[in-house]
This record gives sequence, C-alpha cells and structure tokens, in this order.
Amino acid sequence: MNFKVTLNNGETKEYERKVSLLEILGDSNADKSIIAAKVNNRVRELNYELYYDANVEFLTVKDPEAIKPYEASLRYIVAMAFHRCYPDMKIRFAYNVSRCVSIHILNSNVVASTAMLLRINHEIEAIVNADYPLKRLIVSNEEAANIFKERGYDDKLAILDYRPEKTVHLYECDGYIDYMYHHMVPSTGYIRKYKLRLYAPGFLLQYPRAECNGEIPEFEDAPTFSRALRESHDWAKIVGSDQVAGINNCIVNKGDIEFINLCEARHNRMLCELGQMIQDDIDDISLICIAGPSSSGKTTFANRLRIELMSRGINPVRISMDDYYLPKGSTPLGEDGKPDYESIEALDIEKFNKDMYQLISGEEVTLPRFDFTLGHAVPGRTLKLGKNEPVIIEGIHALNDRMTLDIPKSKKFKIFISPQAQINLDDHNPLSLTDLRLIRRIVRDFKFRGSSAEETIGMWPSVRKGEFKWIYDNQEGSDYVYNSMLSYELPVMKKYAMPLLAKIDKDSPYYPTALRLMRMLKYFLDMDDKWVPSNSLMREFIGGSCYADV
Repeated sequence: MNFKVTLNNGETKEYERKVSLLEILGDSNADKSIIAAKVNNRVRELNYELYYDANVEFLTVKDPEAIKPYEASLRYIVAMAFHRCYPDMKIRFAYNVSRCVSIHILNSNVVASTAMLLRINHEIEAIVNADYPLKRLIVSNEEAANIFKERGYDDKLAILDYRPEKTVHLYECDGYIDYMYHHMVPSTGYIRKYKLRLYAPGFLLQYPRAECNGEIPEFEDAPTFSRALRESHDWAKIVGSDQVAGINNCIVNKGDIEFINLCEARHNRMLCELGQMIQDDIDDISLICIAGPSSSGKTTFANRLRIELMSRGINPVRISMDDYYLPKGSTPLGEDGKPDYESIEALDIEKFNKDMYQLISGEEVTLPRFDFTLGHAVPGRTLKLGKNEPVIIEGIHALNDRMTLDIPKSKKFKIFISPQAQINLDDHNPLSLTDLRLIRRIVRDFKFRGSSAEETIGMWPSVRKGEFKWIYDNQEGSDYVYNSMLSYELPVMKKYAMPLLAKIDKDSPYYPTALRLMRMLKYFLDMDDKWVPSNSLMREFIGGSCYADV
C-alpha cells in the first residue's frame, strides 16, 4: 500500500515499501548535520522506518528536540572511549556548571590528569572518525540483566527492577554495549562538536546547545554552583538517594515517614545554618536578598527563613519587588513585541533603591503597592525599621546590584535558591535539573492557576531565556546557596504530573517534552504525600501549605 511523506519544506514523497528516514534524506545529509527527526510530532531516530502517511521535520542541533539525542550519543561515545582506554575504570556523568556534563572517576585513588585527558580525547576522535554504526538491540529484561551482570553494570541492573516494560533497547557499537535512555544518532560520525576539559577532580564535557544556535557556549566557571552540586551529591550518597533505584529502595526500606523526615531534616539544618550566619552578622546586615530560577520554592523558603530568624530575636520585614513595576504602558517590550515583565527595566529601579536606602537608614517610608487592576502603583503601607529588623526581598532580580546600588555590599546578605539535584538513572545517565523544575511548575500551575501542562510547557522556553539573562549571572555573588531539592519529591510528584502530561495530545508541539518527562517519572515508585509537613517547600507545589494565606 502506498503512503506519503510530507517534509517540513513542503515537499511530498510517495513510497510503496518501508523506508527509513536516512533513505529519505539520501545524499542531502552528507555532512551529518541532521541528527534526528520529528515524525507526526514524535522524535525518532534517523534509522526509524516509515510505512504510513507522515509529516516529517528533520532536526539539527539548532532544534531543542535534537539536543537530547546528541548529548546522549556523545555520552555513549565518551563512555566507550573510557572503556577502551581504561577497561577497569568506572565513571559517572552528572550535569554541572556552564551547561556542561561532568565526568567523575569512581575508582578510588584514581585522579584525572592531563595525560588521561589527551588519551581519552584521542580515543573519542578515533571513534568519531571511524563512523561506527550505533546498532539498536531489543532484548528481554532477562537478557538485559545477563548482559549487565556479565559486564559489571551493577548500576544498570539496579534500575532494571523498576522498568515497567518487558524489553530493553540496548545499543551496540564495535563490540561496546550501553543504554542511554534516549534516542541516538545512526553512527559515531554524527558527533563532531564537543569539548573535553579538566575540571578537578574529573572532567567537563561541553556540547552544542539549541539556545546558542547549535554552538557550544563559552565556558564560564561557577565555583559556588559547583560546590553546591558537590555537597548535594555527597549528602545523596550518605542516604543512598543519588540514583533512582536508591530512592526507590529508601521508600521500600525506610518507609514514607522516615524518608520524608530525613529529607526535611536536611532543609531544617540548612535553615538553621543560614539563620546562624545571619544572626552572627546581624549588626551589619540590613537587606536579605533571595533569588532563584522558576519553581525553586522561593516563597515558602522566604516564609521559613522569616520564622527561623524570628526564633533568634530577629524580626525581618518582607517587601515585594512586584510592587515596583512601572505603570502599564511603560513596560519594555521583548523580542516578540510583547511586554517583558521579567526584564529589570520593567521595575522602577530608582525608586526601589531610594526606598531601601531610606528604610535601612532608619527613615519612615511609605511603600508603593502595585494595583494590577489600575495598572499602576498606589500608596501602600508605611514602615520604619527598628533594631534587628532587616528587609527581606525576593524576586528574580533580588541579587542584581542595580536594584540596590545605593546600599553597601556589607549591608546585603544574598541567598541563591534552586533545586541542586544530583540524581542518576545509572552512572551514565543523569537526570536533568531543569526537568525537575519543569515538573514542579506543571503541577503548581495546574493546581493554583488552572493552567494545563501544555500551557506551562509552551511558556517554559521563555522562562528559561529569562533565567539565563537575569538570574544565573548573579548566583556567584551569593553568600549562601540553598538547595531546595527534596529527594522524595519526584515519587510524590509522579501521581500529580503523570495524568497532566498524559492529557497532551500526540499532535501537540509539546508532546515530545511530555513524553520525555513521563519516561523519566515512570522509574520512580509512587509515594503518598499525607506525611509531607505543612511547612514543607513541597507544599508550595502540591498544595496544603500552612503559608498559603501568608
């Protein structure tokens, strides 16, 4: 039976037999710039065979949907190179600074070196230049278990128990076998752009990014962020929650109550540590600035920090930066021609500076209150601060010194908050920090704003763009990084997020993202949220927070 294939350039081709996407491309992809495709809006590998009417959109590294297959294939090649050069060495991939993947050597007493870097780089180049095919193998779970045991892949064996399917898709390349949980390129020759560099105690792997027009972004070190990730992983290893199988084991062996309380105790400890730091320097601290990317839990954190400080005889006053929006009509426009409310220029910077300076100088100040119905600010509450009454400001620009230019740095205590997860499916497959926040946002937007998962996913690229522009550059100047990650949260989020994601139609442009998130969540055991405390940061997303009306 004949079928038609419509390409994204409008061209239509008709076929009488099965045809692979590679065959459709033919010689037009001699440079291997096309690395995957969307077939009827679903991401497919180029080896995928069509036998039905389909709309096909070919993807390059300039397309967001192509980055995951590219990165997964690159990790595969790097793991293969390590296996060839150092057969007994075990490595762990994780997401790290400057949008890189870090490579940690798990063998004790083995340290990354320049000689090792040169040898691995040479082997990667040899694998890429050889253009070995990446062959997809479909085996039963039992066969996969035997393969993993034979090769000493204990980490892959552990997660296999939680795989709902009865088969596993492995990839074989010139005798090397691995599984990366993502679509892959057809052969190693497709992976031309990458940079491998030393970054103690291991390596960093850079790769092209869609938001950088398919180029590798310039490396920018972030020692504060790197330290927070390292501390997160160290704690996760202590409690056994650095891999999905470990989290599931915590649920089974420790039980819901103990696991929840264990994670909450860490948040309590960080709050106590933070409270002590501020108390020790309270004679100099007048402004406590809190910022972080979307769905970091800033609101609950600010409330909990306020209570922590009150227990120490410090009575902070919270001020909303939203009250300093410019009048409607004065908001700067974004690239799309629409008002850009995330821009710092959307705020009355001069008035905010003036009010904060007068407040910490002991003057009485009448603050503005932005009336969203009127579209401009009206007079709000009048404040005069006393002793041990610092101001807490929270918002995406709170760490930007332009907002508090008139206040000496010694008077400011800056806090960056974000979920710094270091969780892997197995040693070669880390979970995305961004996907964790997106799941939080999807659940919260539906529960409190009535937004569908499709709407939230649709606006997520704009949110991310704003984060890179306004937030991340300021995190390195912070005095404290608060890790808002809770190791039990994805098992709790699963029952809320999965039904919302499942509602997204296969024809929706956001279906590939929904499918990716569902594939990640499926490995987690379900967990009841009835024991989650009412003051938990998790309640900001799933409801039931004691701070809901604060």
